[in-house]
Amino acid sequence: MAATDALLAELDKIQAWHLDFYQDLHRHPELSFQEHRTAGLVADRLTGLGYDVHTGIGGTGLVGVLRNGDGPTVLARADMDALPVREATGLPYASTVTASDANGNQTPVMHACGHDMHVTCLLAAAQLLAEHPTDWSGTFIALLQPAEELGTGARAMVDDGLAVQIPKPDVALGQHVMGLPHDTVASRPGAALSAADSIRVTLHGRGTHGSMPHYGIDPVLLGSAVVMRLNAIVSRELAPGHFGVVTVGSFQSGSKSNVIPETTTLLLNLRSYDDHTRKQLRDAVGRIVEAECEASGSPAPPEFEYTDPFPVTENTQAVYDKVSAAFTDHFGDKAILMDPSTGSEDFSDIPNGLGVPYLYWIWGGFDPETYHRAEADGTLGKVIPGNHASTFAPVMEPTFRTGASAMTVALMSYLST
Repeated sequence: MAATDALLAELDKIQAWHLDFYQDLHRHPELSFQEHRTAGLVADRLTGLGYDVHTGIGGTGLVGVLRNGDGPTVLARADMDALPVREATGLPYASTVTASDANGNQTPVMHACGHDMHVTCLLAAAQLLAEHPTDWSGTFIALLQPAEELGTGARAMVDDGLAVQIPKPDVALGQHVMGLPHDTVASRPGAALSAADSIRVTLHGRGTHGSMPHYGIDPVLLGSAVVMRLNAIVSRELAPGHFGVVTVGSFQSGSKSNVIPETTTLLLNLRSYDDHTRKQLRDAVGRIVEAECEASGSPAPPEFEYTDPFPVTENTQAVYDKVSAAFTDHFGDKAILMDPSTGSEDFSDIPNGLGVPYLYWIWGGFDPETYHRAEADGTLGKVIPGNHASTFAPVMEPTFRTGASAMTVALMSYLST
């Protein structure tokens, strides 16, 4: 703990430029796989600190490797991408950026999920280690990942040869700022974040005039039957109390009241905490959709397009035990057990792809008094904006200090001399 405390005592000296850096990132958000400016700024900082930097991994991803004698090799990851959201925080450093999305459409862009804070906190830990080599021993890998919001950025880095560009880690670490008090750090062993799948389902009918429905096959009716049956999967096919989510988030069909259309498109989202349930949900969706299409006499089989796949985040028990003990030593009773989250992340694709254990934790970014008052009043969702909201804006300090401290404490639980 003495070495860790010595490092954290240096945060005051580097805080100013990191907060400036954070505001700059917030003003200049970039969409998934477009994080060129962000990656360039990070690469320059890491290079200046003496890291061996490799860029362009998986598109816009990068790693910085710092070797400092014998000891374990520890990887820490931060994600860099922003969201197609118009910012409504009113902050003096709010984003006014617009950009072209993957389909060529212009969209406003905002760091509505805190990835700018993730990058800043990881850079702070990277600087502390680089400038105080006598307090630790081993190898540190800072990994900056693109396209977390698509669920494909981590896998893109792995598929692009990440394993041959870095020494193999002994452990991987990641963190995320959330709508919690800014003095709180939380994690758990086992399933911490859910797996997620998005599915575009296209149902085929036969179009006709609305006054002559007997000449057609109505895909609106077919889609309605499918939606009703899909909503029974969790309540009738999963054991009571077993977690699973099936959401139909979009139902698109037709354009005029007196025309029975040719097709219906459904957009689905599935959530689960284990691969068995994940497969069970996907299989049930396929079975129900195909059966309803057959029952309706659909002229063509349904089409399924799977997008935005996120793996289960299942924290390794031994890593949790080690890091959570260090969190408790540093944060006291503000280091708490995290409830399983229905949110999803692709971080675990990196340690899974490298074959190493890992831990992922969350920390808070909002005023504790406001949070606890809203919690007591039952108004938490109204007072504390959730991630991806246009008003999501962590309090800059001490959110930065908590996040930088948590990352440094976790790293030093392995690297401290």
